[in-house]
Formats: sequence, C-alpha cells, structure tokens
Amino acid sequence: MMSSWTEPYLEDAPLQIIDGDRGKAYPKNSDYSAEGHCLFLNAGNVTSSGFNFSECQFLSEQKDDELRKGKLVRNDVVLTTRGTLGNVAYYGNDIDFSHVRINSGMVILRTDQTLLLPEFLYGYLRSPSFENQVEQLRSGVAQPQLPIRDLSKIKIPLPPINVQERIVEVFLSYDNLIENNKRRMVLLEDSARLLYNEWFVRLRFPGYEHTHIIDGLPEGWKRTTVSGLGKVITGKTPSTKDSDNFGTLVPFIKTPDMHVSSIVMFTEEYLSEKGINSQKNKTLPPNSILVACIGAKLGVVSLNGLESQTNQQINAVVPANECLTYYAYFMLKDFREKLLAIGGGATMPNVNKTKFESMSIDIPAQYLLDSFHETVKQNFEQIKTLILMNKKLETARDLLLPRLMSGEIAV
Repeated sequence: MMSSWTEPYLEDAPLQIIDGDRGKAYPKNSDYSAEGHCLFLNAGNVTSSGFNFSECQFLSEQKDDELRKGKLVRNDVVLTTRGTLGNVAYYGNDIDFSHVRINSGMVILRTDQTLLLPEFLYGYLRSPSFENQVEQLRSGVAQPQLPIRDLSKIKIPLPPINVQERIVEVFLSYDNLIENNKRRMVLLEDSARLLYNEWFVRLRFPGYEHTHIIDGLPEGWKRTTVSGLGKVITGKTPSTKDSDNFGTLVPFIKTPDMHVSSIVMFTEEYLSEKGINSQKNKTLPPNSILVACIGAKLGVVSLNGLESQTNQQINAVVPANECLTYYAYFMLKDFREKLLAIGGGATMPNVNKTKFESMSIDIPAQYLLDSFHETVKQNFEQIKTLILMNKKLETARDLLLPRLMSGEIAV
C-alpha cells in the first residue's frame, strides 16, 4: 500500500454504520404489499452484483413514518450482515425508488464524502480483501451473522480523495459497460414480448382478418395442456452428504440463479460428473423453459443457455419442437396468477409436476410458431452474447479491483 494511504478500522473511518429499526414497529407480514410508498428491502434485493428489484415488498407511508431508523439517503451503501454475508449495493441516483428502508439483516454505510467517496467504499466492499475479512469474522453456524461490533473491526484502505476519484473512474467504466449491456438485454426481450403480445394475446397475427374462429380459437390453433409443449422434468438435488456430487462441470440451477437474467448461463453451484450421473434423467438440454413452482418465487421463468440440471423447486419444459421455445417462454411468464391459484397454501404455494403439466394452454398454428420463432430467435441469441460479454467484463474488473484497492497499480 502506498505511503500516503491509511488503513483504518471501519469504526475509525469517516463513515457511519447505521442499523435498521428492530423495535416494536418492525414490519409484520400484514404490513407488506406489492406496491406502496416505501420499498422495504428483502434479502433477495441485495445481491453480489448490487440491487435486484425483481421481487419487491412495500410499506405504506404511515408505516414508513412509524420506523425510526434504517432509511436510505442517496449515496448510501447497503451491506448484508445475516444469512448471505457481504452482499453489497449502492443507492445512487439511478435507483428509481425515492423511499427505501433496510431490513434487520442489513446495515447502511454512510460516508463523509469529503474524505471517503461512497463509490470507492462500494468498490472495496466487492473486493477479495473485504470478502476474506468477512470470512474470518463469520459467526453463527445455522444463520451466519456479522454483527456491527465485528464489522467495526474490518479494515479498509483510505487513499487521498483525488486517488479515490481516479480509482472509482477506472472500475466504474467497467460497471457502466455492464449496466449498458443489461439495459440492451431488457430492450431485446421487451421487443420480443411486444410481438408475442400483438400476435398471441391481442390476436393481431399475420392474416388474422381472414382467419375463422372455431370453438373459441383461431382456425389452425389447438387447445391442449402444458404437457403438449414437450417433456416436463422436475429437478432434484443430488445428495449433499457427498461433496463429490458437486464440482465445476454442469450448471446446477436454483431459483436465485433465475433472477440474474432471462437466460441462465452461470450459476452459484455446479455438478461434477458423479453428481450428473447420479440423476441422468434430470439433465436438461439448452433452451428448456424453467418455471419456479414452489414458494415466494413461484412463477419466475427463465431459459437455460447450457446443458443443466435444476433443483426440485423448478419444473422444466423440454420443447418437443424448437419452434415452441420462445412462444412457451412468454406464455408461461404470464402464468403466475394461475400457478398461485392452483398452488394452495398461502405461505408456501407448491405446484407439483402433475398439476403443472395438466394446466390448459393454447398452441397457435404451425406457420405462426415458425414465423415467431425465426423473428425473435436473434433477440435471444444477442442476449446470450451480452451475458457472455458481461461475464468477461466482470472477470476483468474483479481482477483489477484488488490491485487498484491495494495501491499495487498506481492511477
């Protein structure tokens, strides 16, 4: 580390560590709603890659006013301290939500920006150096925790503010490229969805003006069940008692992996050859449609970009014909309410394979399926390319970050 840098403990650094409100007013399940005044962060909202707002819960303005602590202001950094430790996100001006609070498994880090740039802190908290310190302080076996008293003893590098600015400029250039690619992915999928809605929801497909309606369906269409799309496979987890089942060979997809992008290319866990062979009948070819069918994530839909296996919370459809792939993907994304209706159980809805594959669906005429598939296929191929590009950018950034943060590379 360069001589002009210091390395204080967090408790001595120019920042505040702010806990959430854990008093009598802490929200109960009945306080949450699907939309509202104040976003109340859950564990899934703060990931290893920043914020993820795919599943949100909100509080009313009245409930927000009852809470005393834990409300974000712009340029705050959020850090998870319970369960999955060390996930971090930055509440910058690009975040659309104006009122945000942390839950009891997080803390807010609010810097004195004249001495410590929040973007610099955010960068350091994503570095291997910080992750190693967290691992050394990890406490709690069943539920890992990082209480503030321990967090305060973590050291951070503190270079002069002008050096911080230059370091931030370097790694933010990578972050900006990654975010731009993510926005392009959203636009590509939105474009395909608009065509799906126009043809198969509004029924304004090519030639619709001259198509007869027979028994409630356009001529050439057929009514069937999800099983008519192809083979339905419910995932399974190889024995976790045998660590040799897990390795680096084939992606093992769980519901959190499905939130990263519409096509799952990378996962937190992978299976070894032994793990794969222990349940060969669970292997999915690329471009299977994955549907989360248990719990709060019920109804989340993704595609797998590579040969994969999934856990038991996911039912997958292996299309009988390639032309069904993207039609089925968008159709099943609209099935969340139907899945909830047949899932049963308010706290843990569950749609098993039998229920799932017996759900009624409509399949359009073959010429429409072929035309739709050929039109939107290029969108999804571009999404795959952008996912791979982002992985390379993340790898390059993560290799560079520790060298910047240690002063090994002068800027």
